[in-house]
Amino acid sequence: MAVPKRKTSKSVARKRRTHYKTDAPNVSVCPECGEPKMMHQACPDCGSYKGRSVLAKDEE
Repeated sequence: MAVPKRKTSKSVARKRRTHYKTDAPNVSVCPECGEPKMMHQACPDCGSYKGRSVLAKDEE
């Protein structure tokens, strides 16, 4: 079994981990109300998804 000969230094480990970043989520525009929303999810403002109303919104 392979065993490292020396301890991996903090700088070497951190340089390797610089590529482990998360990306910003993809945001699209709702075709019904024009507000930004997460892709493949119902619009939190108007409650529509793929042209249908799927979330009941309180009318005040």
